[in-house]
Amino acid sequence: MLSSKSIINHRIIKEALRIRKVEEKFLELFSQGKLNGTVHTCVGQEFSAVAFAGQLKKMDFIFSNHRCHGHYMAFTGDVRGLLAELLGKASGTCGGIGSSQHLCHNNFFSNGIQGGIVPVAAGYALGNKLKKNGAIGVVFIGDGTLGEGALYETMNIISRWEIPLLIVCENNFYAQSTPQHINLAGDILSRAKAFGIRTGQGETSSPEELMHKAQQAIDYVRGETKPCFFLVETYRLNAHSKGDDDRDPAEVASYAEKDFLNIFRNESPAYYQMYKEVVDQEVDSLVEEILLEEELSPERYHQHEEHHTGNAWTPLETINKRQVELLNAFFKEKIAADEKMVFLGEDVLSPYGGAFKVAKELSFLRPERVFSTPISEAALTGISNGLALNGFKPFAEIMFGDFMTLAFDQIVNHASKFHHMFNKKVNCPVVIRTPMGGRRGYGPTHSQTLDKFLVGIDNVKTVALNTLLDPGRIYQSIYNEQHPVVVIENKTDYGKKIAQQQLKNFVYEHNEDPFPVVRIRPAVSAPTLTIVAYGGMADMVAGMLEQVFAEADHKPELIVPSLISHLPVDLVAASASRTGNLLVVEEGSGFAGIGSELIAAVTEIVPHKIHTRRVTALPVPIPSVKSLENIVLPDKSRILDEIKASFQ
Repeated sequence: MLSSKSIINHRIIKEALRIRKVEEKFLELFSQGKLNGTVHTCVGQEFSAVAFAGQLKKMDFIFSNHRCHGHYMAFTGDVRGLLAELLGKASGTCGGIGSSQHLCHNNFFSNGIQGGIVPVAAGYALGNKLKKNGAIGVVFIGDGTLGEGALYETMNIISRWEIPLLIVCENNFYAQSTPQHINLAGDILSRAKAFGIRTGQGETSSPEELMHKAQQAIDYVRGETKPCFFLVETYRLNAHSKGDDDRDPAEVASYAEKDFLNIFRNESPAYYQMYKEVVDQEVDSLVEEILLEEELSPERYHQHEEHHTGNAWTPLETINKRQVELLNAFFKEKIAADEKMVFLGEDVLSPYGGAFKVAKELSFLRPERVFSTPISEAALTGISNGLALNGFKPFAEIMFGDFMTLAFDQIVNHASKFHHMFNKKVNCPVVIRTPMGGRRGYGPTHSQTLDKFLVGIDNVKTVALNTLLDPGRIYQSIYNEQHPVVVIENKTDYGKKIAQQQLKNFVYEHNEDPFPVVRIRPAVSAPTLTIVAYGGMADMVAGMLEQVFAEADHKPELIVPSLISHLPVDLVAASASRTGNLLVVEEGSGFAGIGSELIAAVTEIVPHKIHTRRVTALPVPIPSVKSLENIVLPDKSRILDEIKASFQ
């Protein structure tokens, strides 16, 4: 333990005192109604921040959690930016948008979602390893995070891939208000050891020793390019958040007596008072200045992006290759030419090349940038997010679309939020691609179309491929995107060739949007029925247009969007306004689906009444037996029956 006589080491005491002062100031400001939201202080845990964040190099990085202020100050030194952030001012490190839990500055990132930051940090560290720049990373977790599965998925991967990441677990014995003995089984360090990860242990009550052990852990990760797990025994002296503290006051008081800063105050009151006066003056003066500043304007935060569909049309190109061949060719070309491209997924190494062979031979071309992951959808998506933040263009393959649910946290709470949450300081151009759809007899958990759960995620584009357009063209637009993209590839479309069956009485064309819309319209006369279909349903509907004319006495115009998160409402509305009839066909279940959204948007625009209907899957799990699967999923007969019954 440091003594008040060890003046050479007083630098770290001053750093810890500054962190404590800022945290206490936040609580004071909160009680005065000058902070919005919440605040999680690290009073009592300051030396963990000083030991690890304070001993990294500028080229290194940190990912932290909801209790991140100490880590932020120790790593960046940006006290002013932190104060302004929590006070909601435009000069804050994220313009006041992220506030207490969501900070970003000079390779520091934090997010309040427990566990999910660990794979993101692993991906960022993997990016540094690929760059061979010698930088490492630290990710701070709490003991409460030890219940999260994403943590263990990631520990397995960072050990197997030798990713230079230091996981620092700050064990303060409580998960919010729940004592550790209620939630946690087994030994903490044994968890990391089980993955073959080197471990270390220290405590904030002995700062000098902790500083030494922290430096050893940092040096190990940097020198060996391997992960390490370090357990810091500590105790927070304040409530989890604001003032909600149900702990025994006597317990808190006993730890306050062991707190090093309190001991230093009692042993060396003169030094303590001198340092305290300096940080008090610094922080109080900054707060006085910042309180007079302006908040971020709504216009600077939200710049509305208009989505208008182009009306210049080009004939469809017939391509005598299967969709999967074209996809594979695109990825081969890109991974050979672009050092920033990385391909991740389960079973993607060749000769297997993935469940549907999209990744065929990629690992032969660039073995160092094709990663076959364990069955760890959350981790592989999070690692892809981290790679994207670090300047790479990662393509993450989720083997079946049904498994997207396991990656949902990484899409919704991480990838989609980073750009705006951090006040546009970063982009996350991750691409998550997956096969969806039925008609293969795979049954209830391998046949679902879950697109409606994906199209409503803000700041994420959702694209559905079809057999009418070259997938390479669409993927080039995806490659150019600077924000997250989810790509749905229908399983039954992989083996089909592009725009092969073009009926002589119809015109086949697409517009010039980055994500083109296909239109198939009658060659001579005006259409009387507007049909919208996408993804795997587009091929089925395109093949029955003459049947619609012959059996239902309607001249159909088919509109096929590829960007389904921003539907071509203006184009569909123009068509439906002329025909007076709109049918939307989708493979997913109907309630709260894409058809519902499109019809609602169109009827808001069209000034007169139009007849609308949807054909969707039945709201039951998709069975394996073919006869029942054909009943549950939309087919030609059901589409025709709906047209005959509803559009007479």
